[in-house]
Amino acid sequence: MLHKGERDAGTILVVLTERGTNARVYERMPQADGTRAWTFARRENPEIRGELDEWLARRGDQDPDLWIVELDIANGERFIGIT
Repeated sequence: MLHKGERDAGTILVVLTERGTNARVYERMPQADGTRAWTFARRENPEIRGELDEWLARRGDQDPDLWIVELDIANGERFIGIT
């Protein structure tokens, strides 16, 4: 867990990595019908070290209810239901 937010209403960001590299961020966004769907938010740029961490920190500063969870698993998209 990188950042813990409001238990019932907080937005969820999932950072997917594979052996600590190739980070991708997905955000669970509200839809018009009231459901929440995973939306691609950002990809790590390996040439700019720390850029993704800074972006995540800014997001956390902007939204105190934000949850940021990191999963270091192969093909993490399948874990959150994206194929």
